[in-house]
Amino acid sequence: MNLEQMRYIVVLAEELHFGRTARRLGLQQPTLSQQVRKLEDELGVSLFDRTTREVSITAAGESFVAEARRALHHVERAQLTARQTGRGDVGELSLGFVGSAVPELIPRLLRRFRRVYPGVELQVRELPSARQVDELLAGRIDMGILHALGESEIPEGLASQEIFRDVLVAALPRRHPLAPISPLPTAKLAGEPFIMFPRRMGPALHDRITGLTRAAGFEVQVSQEAGHMQTIIGLVAAEVGVSIVPRTMAALRQPGVEFRQLTPRPEPLPIQLVWRRGETSPVVRNFRTVVTNDFPALRARLDG
Repeated sequence: MNLEQMRYIVVLAEELHFGRTARRLGLQQPTLSQQVRKLEDELGVSLFDRTTREVSITAAGESFVAEARRALHHVERAQLTARQTGRGDVGELSLGFVGSAVPELIPRLLRRFRRVYPGVELQVRELPSARQVDELLAGRIDMGILHALGESEIPEGLASQEIFRDVLVAALPRRHPLAPISPLPTAKLAGEPFIMFPRRMGPALHDRITGLTRAAGFEVQVSQEAGHMQTIIGLVAAEVGVSIVPRTMAALRQPGVEFRQLTPRPEPLPIQLVWRRGETSPVVRNFRTVVTNDFPALRARLDG
């Protein structure tokens, strides 16, 4: 017994006519009759009663057709699922991202990806850059969006692609004496209590901030550490101190916080998409394609 024979029986049960069935299947009528008889001989039962004038289905035939339809449906479903999986239309994707990507980048990319690939289950986790690298290497996430790693900081097992550039700005309590100044010279933040994340959580961004203040002639005086960007902004609003953060955080529109462009203007802050080198998942490939296609519009929006 094979799938073609099962299809012949199902169609014959619908037509109850060998000639019409053969035409529908694109077969010669003798070939169809031979295949039906061969299957009946294999089963040891008659599936159809034939006379010179009509064909009728037997009780055994009805039972066979009911199961055959279910079997053919499962086969078609398996074929469809295999094709969808091979194209990356279905599956799972675990994505890590830094908190500064939340206000602008993550909502836009996830909405776009869900529209194009609604059958993919997305799992997203906010993680510091350094933690994302560990999770990628351990296979616990599939991709990461993080602050750019230097050439020497990218582990051998990972590949990366710059997807957009942010810029660092000052975050100040609204009633702070420096809040009205725009652009704000970085040197004026000397001596201010800073709210920062621990360097181990994001070495690239931490070094970029401290390098900026050193270039302005002072070392950061950290009065409070916080692990997430949203928490840092909340503490600035509470007048615990000031901070230097990616400009995307301004999209949160936190009451009580003013964001000010710094002068001299800092170098752009690259954001990277990172994945395991040699990754063959079609879902990962498709997410990279969506990010790449969406990048020009996103960058224009951020630069605007």
